[in-house]
Amino acid sequence: MSQIRLFFSEDKDVARTIGDLLFERFDEGEFPVSVFETNEDSGIWAVSLYVETEDADRVETEVQEFLSLSGYPNTFEREIIEETDWVTKTLQDLAPVRAGRFIVHGSHDNDVPKSHEHSVIIDAGQAFGTGHHGTTAGCLDMLGECLKRRNYNNALDIGTGSGVLAIALAKALPIKILASDIDPIATKTASDNTRINNVASQINCITATGFNHRGFADAGPFDLIIANILARPLQDLAHPMRAYLAPRATVILSGLLPHQKARICATYRLQGLKLEKTHIRNGWLTLVLTK
Repeated sequence: MSQIRLFFSEDKDVARTIGDLLFERFDEGEFPVSVFETNEDSGIWAVSLYVETEDADRVETEVQEFLSLSGYPNTFEREIIEETDWVTKTLQDLAPVRAGRFIVHGSHDNDVPKSHEHSVIIDAGQAFGTGHHGTTAGCLDMLGECLKRRNYNNALDIGTGSGVLAIALAKALPIKILASDIDPIATKTASDNTRINNVASQINCITATGFNHRGFADAGPFDLIIANILARPLQDLAHPMRAYLAPRATVILSGLLPHQKARICATYRLQGLKLEKTHIRNGWLTLVLTK
């Protein structure tokens, strides 16, 4: 639903005085009031009151009468403010993310991938990750490093979110990938994104808590597992993960802060995994372990 901005312009002192009166009149925050400078050179300030469209006439009349009794100007201009999806707008303004051999971007971006880059399209407005977070970008960095040393035949992405990591891997290798998430909405989002990126035939998206789904046994064992979640669930996954690891498997873990490194490494060491590489991006830790 759109809003109406009721506003008028005055010099600084008058504008601030009227603003104070309106703040006091609407002291419970029924309607937002703002006072700000619109022209630095002329010293003109705007006093604005933001109301729902259906309330505009009533509020304007009420405020006009209120200001008239106080001896101040009471003629308003109107501006229609269309409803904005601020999540989508903010994400649309984000630049593409480059991480190793991957570039994650929206379909609206004109940034052409370089010859060595794999393009992952994740459109704005998705709450499950667009590649901008340090954990996702860190995983992409490490995935690129791992792919320099070897190829993989069967992979698992746990906590797939929007599917960024699974899609990136599918773009890099013609292999089958299982992508799981605890949230069914995330699973559907990831599945939709696999189709947008033309890799749906490679990726199977399932909804599961931990490894509690027959899909893991059907698809495993895995020679690459990526888990970008948080420290506590990563600890909980260590023991059941062992059963799904192929010989010489690689595990990429993220969603971690640097001070959590020792605890996570110790937990996975008990499952026969040793630390190969540590990577920090934007303050977030990514670990590469091997069996």
